[in-house]
Amino acid sequence: MKLVVLAGALAALFSLIGTPILILFLRKRGYAQAIRESSNGLQYPEHGSKRGTPSMGGLAIVLAVVAGYFFTHLIMWTAPTVSGYLALYLMVALGLVGMADDYLKIFKQRSTGIRARSKLLGQAVAAISFGILSTHFLDETGRPPITDAVSLVRDTSLVLPAGVLLVWIWFLITGITNGVNLTDGLDGLATGAIVMSFVAYTIISVWQYGQNCGFGITPHCYTVRDPLDLATFASACAGACFGFLWWNTSPARIFMGDTGSLALGGAIAALALMTRTELLLGLVGGLFVVVTLSVIAQVGSFKLTGKRVLRMAPLHHHFEMLGWPEVLIVVRFWIIQGLFIGLAMAVFYGEWVTQ
Repeated sequence: MKLVVLAGALAALFSLIGTPILILFLRKRGYAQAIRESSNGLQYPEHGSKRGTPSMGGLAIVLAVVAGYFFTHLIMWTAPTVSGYLALYLMVALGLVGMADDYLKIFKQRSTGIRARSKLLGQAVAAISFGILSTHFLDETGRPPITDAVSLVRDTSLVLPAGVLLVWIWFLITGITNGVNLTDGLDGLATGAIVMSFVAYTIISVWQYGQNCGFGITPHCYTVRDPLDLATFASACAGACFGFLWWNTSPARIFMGDTGSLALGGAIAALALMTRTELLLGLVGGLFVVVTLSVIAQVGSFKLTGKRVLRMAPLHHHFEMLGWPEVLIVVRFWIIQGLFIGLAMAVFYGEWVTQ
């Protein structure tokens, strides 16, 4: 438990100190993201004042997570695990994809960033390479970090062939990373919501560590590999996002950009897969799912009927168009995410109680 607490505290400290340094660096060089325009050429409501705000703040989050994770292991004199390395790998790999997108937005002033195909290709390379690595590196009991069974709270009887498993991993990672990316449209919205998700996975991993017995000798046992280190990683992510939120909340002094949203989406996907709770991610990341579905509904409705179901997508911009203040939308969306997290924890604990 000392590992978990220390990782969160160190990552939060690094993020709190590192983010304003990054803000100063970006401001001095005039590195600010171009303000996105809607499909009809109009700016998003009340977003003109955001022009000049530095982006690529996700770099501070990623560095804080990496520093918090490794300094914790150094201070406690414990070795990182394969699961921890893999989670970091996916987060950093997707962060690099997002950084390429932010580079074009900031340096080329192209608000759409890299082409959608290029971004999806980068996400696919990161996801599939992570999937291949995660099904190898067996421990002394023969467990890989990720199994070939689909999981809710534990592995189910639905076992996927190797090729299908990689497609499933790619789909899950791409879905949640794009969901976080779409949600990152208002000051502090995505950051605050994903803090809750990381806290949930910290609790889940700590619980699995306390109930871990290798081969699942009793119904209450979990067979998750390296649960304590996954809790350490999740805590570092939560701490780094919490520190960043100090500077990202309204009025934001910096945006996380795609560097942050893709990296954090990758981190939460890695936790879902390696804690064997990938289907539960639909609740742990409930707000991101809702926002993604709002975009799908908007695009699908327009293509099929020529009409839009929302005034503007994603969903938070619809409420902006209705005249809701930005802070009101953010807080209410945080409440919705909190309700999803509460339901997810109830499902997780309820499964254990009924065993």
